[in-house]
Amino acid sequence: MIFSPFERMVAMRYLRPRRQEGFVSVIAGFSFLGIMIGVATLIIVMSVMNGFRVELLGRILGLNGHIAVLAPEGPMRDFDSVAEAVRRIPGVVVATPIVEGQVMATAGGKASGALVRGIRRDDLLKKATIADNLVMGSLDRFEGRDALILGDALARRLGVAPGMSVTLISPDGYQTVMGSVPRSKTFTVEAVFKIGMYEYDNSFIYIPLDAAQIYFRLPDEVSSIEVMVEDADRVAAINRAIRETVSGRPLRLFNWQESNSSFFSALEVERNVMFMILTLIIVVAAFNIIAGMIMLVKDKGRDIAILRTMGATRASIMRVFFLSGASIGVVGTLAGLLLGLVFCAEIETIRQWLQTLTGTKLFPDEIYFLAQMPAEVEPMEVVKVTAMAFGLSFLATLYPSWRAARLDPVEALRNE
Repeated sequence: MIFSPFERMVAMRYLRPRRQEGFVSVIAGFSFLGIMIGVATLIIVMSVMNGFRVELLGRILGLNGHIAVLAPEGPMRDFDSVAEAVRRIPGVVVATPIVEGQVMATAGGKASGALVRGIRRDDLLKKATIADNLVMGSLDRFEGRDALILGDALARRLGVAPGMSVTLISPDGYQTVMGSVPRSKTFTVEAVFKIGMYEYDNSFIYIPLDAAQIYFRLPDEVSSIEVMVEDADRVAAINRAIRETVSGRPLRLFNWQESNSSFFSALEVERNVMFMILTLIIVVAAFNIIAGMIMLVKDKGRDIAILRTMGATRASIMRVFFLSGASIGVVGTLAGLLLGLVFCAEIETIRQWLQTLTGTKLFPDEIYFLAQMPAEVEPMEVVKVTAMAFGLSFLATLYPSWRAARLDPVEALRNE
């Protein structure tokens, strides 16, 4: 649609109403604010939901692997040969034997439940989620039978640091004439890690594989083999390749999509529902544009009649009012787009500032799992939100513009 200089001049004039037309201006202002806030809110909320998914997926898979290979029943024997065969499959990055068990960790009179994982030092160094996120100590002495590393939240709960001791108590104890006696062993803390996901930082402990096999009484056995692949979305194909490679052994395979399907499905449902609910803000703002433009048309009846008698066509009148109404939506959408992107870029800084201002802890990691508020802006999603806002703004101006174009000049002048 091409607008003449005359149509642009009149449309912009109608966007700056006189003092007696202040109520129309108020409605236009609220329409502008509604569209701006709606677009910004949609971009921010969708980006935070995307950030949640990306961060949780990265931390969950970085710690648990993409595929778990287990024996049909109980621990797995001859695990090194299975791991070596899996490593040779194209697309597999690492295959790590793991011993896993639940314990009670105690230190200085404090106790907490924990999940212990036994892993070789070389394999632990390949786990970037752990190796690259040490906040105290190092992995240089992660060997032998008494070394241990643990999460930052668990270390603070127990009040320990590198060089201090932690006692692990297993409920699967020794049988004596007096009944079952829990097994306990003291380990030395070598390092503390913080991956930024509270659930893991508060409950995970790593010890050398040999020490774990002795502690959990699994000589020459492991609980499972964790497999990391190059492309997390191709785990189904890697699953089939593993079964074909080790077809002579009965094994159970679980990939991350099967293990976490309900969790990520819930996130997706929540994301879609939030999108639908927040879209209503833009819809309401569009209705405000309709109301404001109808009032403007009614108020400008005499002007429309004069323009028509001076030679302005119905199409020209329609374009004038279309441009007036659409300008509110376009400017509001662009302002909301800018506000949303700036907010997403500085969301963690804003959170910290609000925490300082209110004196309350916003987004607590023990509830939301992550230590920082994530925001991942997807360009195509931003384009869809912007296009939707533009579309609603244009649609909202069609009826008032058509009504202005259909106004009879004689009737308009007679009613004045």
